[in-house]
Amino acid sequence: MASRKRGLPGDSGEQDGLLTACKQVKSSDKRHVAALILARGGSKGIPLKNIKMLAGVPLIGWVLRAAVDSNMFNSVWVSTDHDDIEKVAKAWGAKVHRRSPEVSKDSSTSLETIQEFVRLNPEVGVICNIQATSPCLHPFHLKEALEMITLQGFDSVFSVVRRHQFRWQEVKKRSGEVTKPLNLDPTNRPRRQDWGGELCENGSFYFTTTDLIIKEGLLQGGNVSYYEMLPEYSVDIDVDIDWPVAEQRVLRYGYFGRDTPELVRLMFCNVSGCLTEGRIFLSVSGEEMVSINTRDTAGIRMLQKDEVEVVLLTSSTDPVAQSLTDMLAKRTGCQVIQVGEEPLDDLKPEVEKRKLQWKDVAYMGNDKPDINCLNLAGLSAVPGDAPVVAINAAKYTCHSVGGKGAMREFAEHILLQKQKAKSQMKQDRIDSSF
Repeated sequence: MASRKRGLPGDSGEQDGLLTACKQVKSSDKRHVAALILARGGSKGIPLKNIKMLAGVPLIGWVLRAAVDSNMFNSVWVSTDHDDIEKVAKAWGAKVHRRSPEVSKDSSTSLETIQEFVRLNPEVGVICNIQATSPCLHPFHLKEALEMITLQGFDSVFSVVRRHQFRWQEVKKRSGEVTKPLNLDPTNRPRRQDWGGELCENGSFYFTTTDLIIKEGLLQGGNVSYYEMLPEYSVDIDVDIDWPVAEQRVLRYGYFGRDTPELVRLMFCNVSGCLTEGRIFLSVSGEEMVSINTRDTAGIRMLQKDEVEVVLLTSSTDPVAQSLTDMLAKRTGCQVIQVGEEPLDDLKPEVEKRKLQWKDVAYMGNDKPDINCLNLAGLSAVPGDAPVVAINAAKYTCHSVGGKGAMREFAEHILLQKQKAKSQMKQDRIDSSF
């Protein structure tokens, strides 16, 4: 997951290419290959759907991360007509094509927008139109599909998924017509295991040479082929009802970055704003009090049970938080570290002392001072009420707000990613044995 953010100056191996939105294509093909995500602001189904949070990440962030981590694109772009989408795209490191009003209408087609982009960027030789609504896209999908153009000589390649659905002809009500089967013989219905199914576009991506776009006005044509994706990766979000279902699919099948979090052994958590809700209660005697949610302390214990050390962070300038942290430490057995204006300066020695790398660390913060740690940690999160500057730095944004279950939510996210990584490692060992 650390791959989506820029590393710190002088930090070895952590700088990410997403913020430059430029990669070197590993092929003898010298054409400039660009990824282009179309993200118009006027979605009728879900307003500003492309930047709505999905499983802790803006929807468009999932495909941007996959595009950059594929190492197959010379440039990565977002085409939009909306200021908020532009801000999110830049925060995730993409270049922005600010589309004209002529191709920003409800009636405008994807092809028209892509044609405008190609005219303005004549250096591009191959373009990949990636759908922002396909959050389970992985780098290997893009790599293998692009190689069909750069190595196998196809002019266009698009993604498909295999469906096992019997189709029938539509008839108008009260027309007197009867329906007819379109892809089966009702007298000899095949079993699923005896039928190969049909290939259907899943809309994840469309690779096309710019010659085909300019000269023939086509996204699919010339020497054309398809790239088949498994059903679990074929998630497309069109209506609100899809959102909770998509979140579950993404958490299980989504791409979370290059650094697999199976080695997470240490978590830093800022007490103020993460375990507390930012309010101070005053008693009649003048005592200051804050509250802690039992769900959050349960989240700490869940991590400890899975052999993740949890370290609580507090500031010397916040005596209330310091007192609370001391009591929390006694209750949970967590170490407490006081941090200054730049927490990273105090935490780097702690990571080195434990002989860990930052990709093996989880970090939860909630404001501007946490940005460097949020960027650097393999897994990082902020509560749902964190300021935008912290949200843009984090790799996961909680639904819950500070002091009301955000820590528990992030703990579950960490454990889920570790479980996924362990399952993948087990599968890799099985595959390598054959």
